[in-house]
Amino acid sequence: MAAASGMPQLVPCLDVREKEYDGVVVVTDSPSKLTGSLKSLGEAIDNYGKKDQDYTKSVNLIQTDAVPSQRLIFSPTGPLNRDYDDVRRFTDASVKGIKRALSAGCKKPLLVCPAEALFSKARVVSILGALSALYVPLEIREDCEDRKQKAEALGIFVDGDWSSWKQDIARAEALEKGRIVTRDIGGSDPERMAAPRIAEYVQSIFKDTCIKVTVTDDIPTLKKEFPLLAAVNRAANMVDRHKARVIQLEYKADGDISKTLFLVGKGITYDTGGADIKAGGIMAGMHRDKCGAAAVAGFFKILAELKPPGLRVVGGMACVRNSVGEESYVADEIITSRAGRRVRVGNTDAEGRMVMADVLCKFKEMAADAKNPELFTIATLTGHAIRAVGPNYTIILNNGPAKKISVACKLQEAGDLFADPFEISTIRKEDYDFHKGPSEYEDILQCNNLPSSQTPRGHQSPAAFLIMASGLDKHGIDSDQPYPYSHLDIAGSSGPFPGIPTGSPILAFAAQYVLPRLP
Repeated sequence: MAAASGMPQLVPCLDVREKEYDGVVVVTDSPSKLTGSLKSLGEAIDNYGKKDQDYTKSVNLIQTDAVPSQRLIFSPTGPLNRDYDDVRRFTDASVKGIKRALSAGCKKPLLVCPAEALFSKARVVSILGALSALYVPLEIREDCEDRKQKAEALGIFVDGDWSSWKQDIARAEALEKGRIVTRDIGGSDPERMAAPRIAEYVQSIFKDTCIKVTVTDDIPTLKKEFPLLAAVNRAANMVDRHKARVIQLEYKADGDISKTLFLVGKGITYDTGGADIKAGGIMAGMHRDKCGAAAVAGFFKILAELKPPGLRVVGGMACVRNSVGEESYVADEIITSRAGRRVRVGNTDAEGRMVMADVLCKFKEMAADAKNPELFTIATLTGHAIRAVGPNYTIILNNGPAKKISVACKLQEAGDLFADPFEISTIRKEDYDFHKGPSEYEDILQCNNLPSSQTPRGHQSPAAFLIMASGLDKHGIDSDQPYPYSHLDIAGSSGPFPGIPTGSPILAFAAQYVLPRLP
C-alpha cells in the first residue's frame, strides 16, 4: 500500500499474561463478563471500582499485577440494553481505550473484548474501533519518519472458537485497509490529493491486484464523455497539477456473476464554490469534498483483499477541483449532459451533482448488459443533510426500483451491525418539480442560488437532479428496463473537520454486498 499503511500487525493472543504486551485494554459494559481466564482482570477492575464510584463512566488506567505490564485500561461501553443503545458503544469505548493506552506509552497493547450477546458483531466493531484510533494520516506517514506508526502491534485476545476469531480478525484487517484508503484520499490536503495525484495513488495501491484501473484525463474525451464534469473543470484545467481525472475501477469475480454494483463517487479535490464563491470564511475544510470518491476507492480495496465470489463492481471517481478564474463556468450557462438533457446552471457551488451525473449516465448505459445491476452515487453533497439528521449519519434515498427491492433498508440494517449508521430519506414529486426547466431554453435547472441548508428539501432534490440529468428517469418502475438507483449523502457521516475521516459508508457496503458472499 502507498507509503506503508501505518496499520499495526494484528496478533491473536491466547493468554492475557503474555509479557510482550505493554498494556491491556478491556472493552465491555461490566467486569462481570470477564470470566474464565479473564477473571483476574475482572477482579482488578472491581477492586479499583471500590475506590472510584465513577469507574464505569470513563476510561481508567489501573496499576495492577493482574497483567505483566501493570497497565490495565478499563474502557467501559456504558449501558447496552436501552432503546437507543447501539453497537457504536463498542466503537467509542475501543477508540478511547486505545488512545489512553497510547498516551500511557504503550506500543503493543492487547485488546480484550469478552463475548457480547446483544450485538453479534461487537468484537469486530471493537477491533475496528481500535484500528481507527491507530490510523496515521498519509502526509504524516510520508513526511515524518518518527511518526509513521502509532503502535508496533495490536494484540487481540482470543477466547473460544479459534476459527471464528481468526475469521473476524482477518475480516477486520481487510475492512480497515479499505478505510485507510478512504481516509488517505478523503483526508489529505488539496495539493497532496489533487486529481492527478489521486490517480497515481489509486494506480499504486491496485498495481498487481484483481482491480482494473482506467484513468481518463484528456480534455477532448472529458468534454465528449462527461460534458457537465468538463464544465466544472474549466478553471482548474488552466493549472496542470489541478486538472481533472475520471478514474474507473472494476472488480469481476471468477465464475458466474449474480450481482453487479455501479458506484459513482464525488471527488471534488477542493471546492472554492467557483464563480459563486464561498465567502465569509466557509471555504475551510472543502478538501473533504472528495470523500465520496475516496469511499469508492476504499470499497475496492476491500474487494481486492476479500475477493467475494459472484460479484462484479464498477466504480467511478469523478475527481475535479472546483476552482475560480477567468475560465470558470458560471450561473446561467446551459450545458447538454451526456444523456442529452439541457441543464441550466443555477449555482456553481452545486458542482458535485454536475461531476457525477455524466458518470452515472455512463454506468446506466453499462447496466443494460449487467447482471442484476444496482447503481449508487456517494457524495458529501449538502449541508442540509447534516441539518436534517446530524453529523454522524449517511442519508440514503431510493428511486422506485431500488425501493422495490429494499436497497436502503438492507444497507441500513447492515450498517447497524457494523457501526456505520444510515438514515432513510425519500425522493418526492416536489424534488422533480424543483429541477424542471422553468423556460423553454432548458430541460433541467441544476440548482437554486441559496445554500442547501436554507432550501426546503435541500438534500432530497439533488437525487432527483441526478436521476433527471443522467436519464435514469427513463428507467423507473414504469419502465420495461428498471434500474435500482440509490443516492447517498455522506456530508455528515464522512467525519469531522478538523479530525480524521470515518471511512463511511464502506463498512455498510461490505456488510451488505461482500461479507455474506464469503465462505
